[in-house]
Amino acid sequence: MLTKRIIPCLDIKNGRTVKGINFVDLRDAGDPVELAEIYAKTGADELVFLDISATEERRRTLADLVLRVAEKVNIPFTVGGGISSVEDVDILLHNGADKVSINSSAVKNPQLINELVAKFGSQCIVVAIDAKQIDGEWIVHLVGGKVPTELNLFTWAKEVEDRGAGEILFTSMNHDGTKDGFANEALARLSTELNIPIIASGGAGNMQHFTDTFKEGKADAALAASVFHFKEIEIKDLKEELKRNNIPVRL
Repeated sequence: MLTKRIIPCLDIKNGRTVKGINFVDLRDAGDPVELAEIYAKTGADELVFLDISATEERRRTLADLVLRVAEKVNIPFTVGGGISSVEDVDILLHNGADKVSINSSAVKNPQLINELVAKFGSQCIVVAIDAKQIDGEWIVHLVGGKVPTELNLFTWAKEVEDRGAGEILFTSMNHDGTKDGFANEALARLSTELNIPIIASGGAGNMQHFTDTFKEGKADAALAASVFHFKEIEIKDLKEELKRNNIPVRL
C-alpha cells in the first residue's frame, strides 16, 4: 500500500513565509529556506512553495529561492505561483525544483497542461485548484482565490486528469486557515472519480483532521501550513498518531 504523505506548505510573499485565513489577513511565519531545512529533517515527505505575491519579478525571485532551498533539502519539493510557460518551468526545474504547480494559467490556457506534460512528464506537473462552495456547488477561483470562474471543481479536475497532469492539489477556500478540518466530502468524490493522487489542502487544525482526511476524504496526501509553522503539530508526532490509526506513513 502506498504511504500517505504529509506536506508542509510555504506561502511566499516578498521572500518570506506568510500565512492567512481564507486567503487574507497574512502574517509572517519565517524564512522559507530555514523552514524548509527544518521540515526536511523532521519527517516531512515533500514541501510545497507557493509564491502568492503578484510582483513582476516573481519568477526571478522564485528561481533564486528554489536554488537556495535545493541546496538544503533532500526531499521532493513543488513550486508554484506565476508559472505560465514552458520556459518558466524549465528555469525552476533547472534550479532544483522537483515538480511545479500551475493554477490560474491552466484555467486560462488548458493546453498549457498538455504542453508541460509533453515536455517534462506528468510526474512533475501538479495542477492546483482553489475552489469555494457556493450554494452547494464547488466553484473554481483564480488569482489566489480572488476571481471566481464558471468552472465546476469536479468537471475541471477531470479535464486536468485527461490532459495528463500527475497530481491535483485541491484547496477548499471555505476551510483554508479555519482549522476546522479538511473538505472531506469533496475530497472523497475527487478521489473516487479520478485516478491521479489528490492532495488535501485547507482546514488542518489538529491531528484528528489528518486521520479523517485520509480515511474519510481518501486523500493521498495532506498539506498544511500554520499548524506546522507555529509548532502546533510536530510532524513526527503526527506520523506516529497516523500509524496508530492504521494509516500507512513513512516514519
